[in-house]
Formats: sequence, structure tokens, C-alpha cells
Amino acid sequence: MYVKICGLSEPEHVEAAVEAGADAIGFVLTRSPRRVTPERAAELAAAVPAHVLTVGVFRGEDPQTVREAALASGVRAVQLHGRHPHADFTALKDLGRPLVRAVDASADLRCGAYDEDLLIVDAPRPGSGEPWDWAAVRGRPSGRWMLAGGLDPSNVAEAVEAAGPWGVDVSSGVETAPGVKDSALIRAFLRAARHG
Repeated sequence: MYVKICGLSEPEHVEAAVEAGADAIGFVLTRSPRRVTPERAAELAAAVPAHVLTVGVFRGEDPQTVREAALASGVRAVQLHGRHPHADFTALKDLGRPLVRAVDASADLRCGAYDEDLLIVDAPRPGSGEPWDWAAVRGRPSGRWMLAGGLDPSNVAEAVEAAGPWGVDVSSGVETAPGVKDSALIRAFLRAARHG
């Protein structure tokens, strides 16, 4: 089970995620309680080993803004969250970094439909952290896709069973308050995602 821990902003939480076996770590470079500057993301990403994908998360920014922040932060992948047009992905292809498309279940759920490398299927209110009917997407997404939305250590095994994803993505489900991650919850989430 591929696991992405998103919205990290402190070195100890990055370290906890890496040590616990996260496959990807997300840094939010857009409006959010979890926002970090590209410079801060670069500092945090510098401590992440090469086998862990560092992802810059954007929502609504134009491709040039995304490009500049991605290059400044040194992230190894770019995630566009929400209803970005296909042209935004095309415009960023030459960065030579994996592209991640994050959408709700009403969108086109074929991974690669927008030339992205990974797909995230989120709750009807993406980024809300609210649990939803995970079983409703079972069998619909194709390719390398991650389930997101309302996941936490107590329900991720159930959500995986219901939706059958290739991977999972969590942010608020490993927090004690908006934007405040918890190392113990990060470790618990990774254990639950992989071992039930």
C-alpha cells in the first residue's frame, strides 16, 4: 500500500513519516493552515531520502506560479488539487517531475487522463478531511490512484477495504489541530494502512 503523508511543516514530523515508511510526503504551497513557503519546503525536503517522493501541493495557481514554487522548493513531484484544466498539466510536463491530479469522485477518474502520473480521489469537499462513502468509487478509478478524504488511523483499513485503492493520502487525520501534525498518529496511520 502506497502511503502519502501530506501537509507537513515541521522537521520532526517529516522524520517520523520517513522512519515509519511513508512513500511520499506533501508540502502545501497554497492557501491552507498547512501552508509553507517554497524556502521552508526546500529545508524540509533536504532531509528526505531519494526513495521518498516529495510533493508540492497547489490549488488554483497558474502553471507559471506552480513552476516557480516547485523549482524554488526542490520538490520531486507536483500535485494540482481541484479542477485544474488539462492544459495546466501539459504546461508543467517539461518540469520532468511526476504530476499528481487530485479531484473529487465526480471528475474523470482515469489516472493519466490529464497526463498525470498519479491520481488522488478525494471527498466531495476536497481537502475537508471529512469521511465519505469510500465504497462509491470502488472499481471506478484506474491506474495508480490514492484514496483521500477523512482518513485516520482508526478508519484507514476499513476505507482501503471499501474502495480498493492503490494507495492512500492523509493530512488532517494525523493532526491534533488544523495544521498541527502528531508523530504518533503518523506512525499509527502507516501501520494501519499497511497491516489493518
